[in-house]
This record gives sequence, structure tokens and C-alpha cells, in this order.
Amino acid sequence: MLLAGVFNLSDYLPFLAPLDLQKKAKEDKQWLHAIIDKMIDEHEQGTNAKEQKPYTDFFHVMVSLLNTPMNPNDEEQRYIIGRENIKAIMVDMVAASFDTTTTAIEWTLAELLRHPPVMVALQQELERIVGRHRMVEESDLPKLTYLDVVIKESLRLHPVAPLLLPRESTKDITIDGYFIPKKSRILVNVWSMGRDHKVWSDNAEEFFPERFKDSNIDLRGHDFELIPFGSGRRGCPGMQLGLTSMHLIVAQLVHCFDWALPDGMLPNELDMTEKFGLSLPRANHLLANPTYLLSTEYLTYGGKGLAFAHMVPK
Repeated sequence: MLLAGVFNLSDYLPFLAPLDLQKKAKEDKQWLHAIIDKMIDEHEQGTNAKEQKPYTDFFHVMVSLLNTPMNPNDEEQRYIIGRENIKAIMVDMVAASFDTTTTAIEWTLAELLRHPPVMVALQQELERIVGRHRMVEESDLPKLTYLDVVIKESLRLHPVAPLLLPRESTKDITIDGYFIPKKSRILVNVWSMGRDHKVWSDNAEEFFPERFKDSNIDLRGHDFELIPFGSGRRGCPGMQLGLTSMHLIVAQLVHCFDWALPDGMLPNELDMTEKFGLSLPRANHLLANPTYLLSTEYLTYGGKGLAFAHMVPK
């Protein structure tokens, strides 16, 4: 992700592209492709050995399509899905999901620490819906309405991708008085959209989840005020997985632990500096002290015991 977002001279001087000035990117591409090649080889060996294994994950579904036509019904253009196609898709999936969810979770926890009343309100909802005798499970998420507005507000202020994937206009068009020539590359700045005072009122810069309580604004691409995952055909294909993971992990962290800033730091002293790139992480990692909240010292989750012996029960 870092290499994909760094300055590349060839983007501005295309005649330099054959020189391949980004040597580090080429090296990383080679070892990443080598890993995926090995995974594909192992899958094919298992298939040749007639191992009857169900395709239960994205990778195995992709590899099952190896050497098949993309569109069997198109007799004129029967493009075959080759190894390079699968490797390219897998690299995109890994790169897109590698740090996006963790970045979003870290921003959400940082805002909760800066706003103790919001943290308390979320913990009260979790205690009311889930209780103190078990961890939050995925089946609980539809009932956690305040968690939902907290996540919306976090993604409004801190979209993981500040600029959506580039678009290209297919024809000359005029929108709202602006002329956009054909073949123009268009970058949508969702960071500035989320902080637009004309849309979000005078407190657009503040973390205020209650703004979504009586609002029908959705973040799945239907309402252009809030599109952290993009919209339409260029929307994020991992949106549902990312949202589910983010909701579940934030809920578990807030439900299982009480959090405090270290060394007596006040909430308004927390550094919220951003580090701009393809993604928008915190410039400095978040440091916080957890205090164990639930009623038992050991929890059983998913058939495995989770030990918190070194945590201090509250």
C-alpha cells in the first residue's frame, strides 16, 4: 500500500515508464506473486489427487475458474482466465483489505477516547443488548443501533480512502455548470465531502454520532453525502465484509474493556494527525490502557478459551 501511493515520476513523464524507476515495487511484486503461485500449485496438486474439498473461500473459488472462459456464451471473444488474471485479482484483494479495516477501527477507538460520553453511551447499549456474561457475536450487530451511527460518524470524518478510485469520463459532459471533457481522470474527494459545512451544518468537524440518529443517510453508496466505499460499479467489493468486521471488532473491544489514555493524558490532548496516502491512517499509533469489564475472568468464544488473566476486573 505504501509503494502504491508514493510519488512515481513516470505518472507525470510517461516516456520514462520503460526505465521502471520503482525497483522496490517490482521486487515486492515478484515475491508476492511467488507466494500466490505456490498457493495455486498446491490447489492444483490437490485437484489432481482427486481430493474432494469444497470451495469455501474466495481464493479457491477463483482458482477453480483457472483456464476457463470468462464468458462461455461469447463465441467471438472467448477470453481465458489465466494464472496472471487470478494473481492480479488476489493482489488487489490483499492490498485493498490489508490495512483498511484496522485503520478504520483505530480511528473509531480514538474518537471514542476523545469523547467519553459517546464511549459510555455505546457501552450502555452493549450492556443492555448483550449483557456482561458473554462477548458480542455477529448475530447481535443488527440490534446495536448506536454502534451503527458511531461507525457512520467515524467513516464520515475519517474515510479510509480519502480519494476514491479514479474515474474516467466516457464523453464530454457538463454537470452543475462544470464542463468535463471526454477521457478526463476524475478523483472524488470523500474526505472533503464528509466535512462540508453546507451538508453537515456548522459542527461538521466534530465527532457527533447523534447526527445520524433520525437520518436515513446510508453509507453503502445510495446517498452521495456519505460514500466512504464509493458507489456504483466502482464501489468497494469488500464493503459488506469490511463493515461486518469493523462493527464486530469495535463492539468487542468496547464491550470487553474500559479504555483510558496513558499517563493521565486528557481526551483533548490526543494526537489526531493524519498520514496521507492511498489510505488515511493515523500518523502515530493509538496507545490506550484497557481494564477488563466482563463478569468472568475467562471467556469461551468459538470453542476456545480466551484468557484475560493479566487484566484487572472492574
